[in-house]
Amino acid sequence: MSWSARDREVYQEIELWRQSLNERSGNDLTNVYSKWIERSFSLLPEDIKKEIFAHIDTSLFHIHSTMQGFQLQQDERENILRTAKAFDDSIMQVEDIRRLTIDQLNYLSLQQSGRHRLYSFLQGGIAGSGGAAAFLSDLVALLIINIRAIQFTASAYGRDVHTPYEMTIALKVFHASTLPRKFQGDAWDDLIDTLNHVQSDYFFTGSDELTNERWLEGPGLQLFKTLAIKMFKNKRAGGYPVISMAIGATANYQLTRTVTEYAERFYQYRYLIEKNS
Repeated sequence: MSWSARDREVYQEIELWRQSLNERSGNDLTNVYSKWIERSFSLLPEDIKKEIFAHIDTSLFHIHSTMQGFQLQQDERENILRTAKAFDDSIMQVEDIRRLTIDQLNYLSLQQSGRHRLYSFLQGGIAGSGGAAAFLSDLVALLIINIRAIQFTASAYGRDVHTPYEMTIALKVFHASTLPRKFQGDAWDDLIDTLNHVQSDYFFTGSDELTNERWLEGPGLQLFKTLAIKMFKNKRAGGYPVISMAIGATANYQLTRTVTEYAERFYQYRYLIEKNS
């Protein structure tokens, strides 16, 4: 099926966005932190490093698969299907959603990304309130919110993340979108290369490794947010640590905004390439 004028326009938007990834670079502080992470891990034996990252990868797969069993997850999937049926009443399952136009798919996706950005914003505000439990749970909550956001972006573009292939692809998108920005361009190219070597639509036959030293910089940068929250937690207005809450909310929102934009561009790209093949 050939592209419409709108399809070509969106493809150009994706190309410009991809070029912008090459222009991103860290500031002096993040570059120092990046070198420190690299130096620290270089001191570890290779087998220890592999074991650490294997454990992290396994945890991510478990989180992803566990979330799929939640009733809330299933209800939201049904909501996506119901909204899609408003555009085309012949849609019966997630894969049928791909029959919609790029703008209709974008509408479905933006509903999900907007909701998850709000969740992330609120979670950051709670973390910034200074409570010990809220602070400790922030990283886990961010992990769940952003994986969930990618799952539903995938569903909005007609991808069934219950299958091993789509589950692995979604987690690779999560990995790429949560890398430090200077690495996201190369990660995008790796994702596209993965798509170009598909051997099965159900089972993933490539490398399922997700995390590495570069990826750890992303979660590690949350420490800077934590330090900022701690610095201002005693600056209160009306009994609330407003500055700390604003720092937490803004940092979390920006992360989820980056993740959802990355996922949106990736699934748009897949849709367009498959439509044109």
